[in-house]
Amino acid sequence: MEITWIAVIGTSAIAFILKYFGHSVPKKYLSHPRILKINSLIPIALLSALVGVQTFTEKSALVIDQRMAGLGIAVIALILKAPFPVVVISAAATSAALFHFA
Repeated sequence: MEITWIAVIGTSAIAFILKYFGHSVPKKYLSHPRILKINSLIPIALLSALVGVQTFTEKSALVIDQRMAGLGIAVIALILKAPFPVVVISAAATSAALFHFA
């Protein structure tokens, strides 16, 4: 069996076990205010890390290109409280235009 499949099956088994045992954690531990605060911040941290990696890296090298301009436009649109579709479309259009004309 190829090593990749062993890794896929192994991580799948670990994920299943963690999910299975996660359901057995008593509710009193999960309803603690500190745990609730941490759980609300985890998705923000993960999404921020994903955006950073996808914007500033290419094949494990740091790059500055049109994606950074798209991210900048998205931040400006968010500051101006634009609706989410407007944020995404403006960022994508900016990145695409700079990629096409550069």
